[in-house]
Amino acid sequence: MKILLLEDDIILGETLEEMLQEARYDVHLVRDGEEAAEATFDSLYDLYILDINVPKINGFKLLEELREAGDDTRVIFISALSDIASITKGFRLGAEDYLKKPFYPEELLVRIEAKFTNLQKLIVHGAITFNPQNSEVFKNDQLLSLGDVQLPLLRFFIQNIGKTVLKENILDLMQHPSENALRVAVNKLKQTTDWEIQNIRGVGYRLEKS
Repeated sequence: MKILLLEDDIILGETLEEMLQEARYDVHLVRDGEEAAEATFDSLYDLYILDINVPKINGFKLLEELREAGDDTRVIFISALSDIASITKGFRLGAEDYLKKPFYPEELLVRIEAKFTNLQKLIVHGAITFNPQNSEVFKNDQLLSLGDVQLPLLRFFIQNIGKTVLKENILDLMQHPSENALRVAVNKLKQTTDWEIQNIRGVGYRLEKS
């Protein structure tokens, strides 16, 4: 699981980064809101952990801009702002959780694992059902056997329904990436799943919502 961690306190940020990495999460630590925003343009994340009072773009404003851009990645706020107005605002902006400082780092880990447990539920799109825990794929209740090319693509698209995903990120999933191989793989996936996958010219692809 890939996590974007926004924390301007150097010691706390590095402590959380080390703890999460030891728990086998892929963590990208940034120090200010502008750097965090740029990171969301460059990569896809499974979870954002955002401090609020950070330089350049505060955590509230950052989440507001992300939601306006259609980014529905899960968010946990970590902040010294413990008043009810701040907590309420965090949840109204779309946060999944709000952890008040100071806190034990292990508490954050427990909450993250709870969020990821929720992510492991079956994902259904059209006639396809995907189990993130064992990567099993069913079409109309029939188990599909997908190869090393199709399965990573299916997993990537079904976890990003309604989002435009960059072509470069999809190519990274392929063992032998090329423009032609990507077109063939996406067309084959469309035939296998009956999904409507749009080619966004010059940008990438988008699996349309049902």
